[in-house]
Amino acid sequence: MNNVDWQKEFPSAITVCDKDGIIVYMNQKAIDTFKDDGGERLIGSNVLDCHPEPSRTQVINMLKNGLSNSYTIQKKGKKKLIHQSPYFAEGNFAGLVEISIEMPEVLNNFVRS
Repeated sequence: MNNVDWQKEFPSAITVCDKDGIIVYMNQKAIDTFKDDGGERLIGSNVLDCHPEPSRTQVINMLKNGLSNSYTIQKKGKKKLIHQSPYFAEGNFAGLVEISIEMPEVLNNFVRS
């Protein structure tokens, strides 16, 4: 499995922006998910332009301070878990990764010790 581009066909949307908020990568699921907003043409644009307030201010804060954010949404009849997390290059904050995972209506929760 050397040099496998696993994220390309990963079944959840993955969008990556650099520390300035410029979208540098979208996997195929993200391109398909955001096709009405420009799809692949969003690469090279600023992620802040994709977020209205108050989420725009939240993303600015995450970019400024390297913070994570997780929440669920329901859109077009699909429930999704959104996780936004900083990524690092050689220990330095490099930007944010957003993973959007479609969730089943009923989700098991296991408490483990």
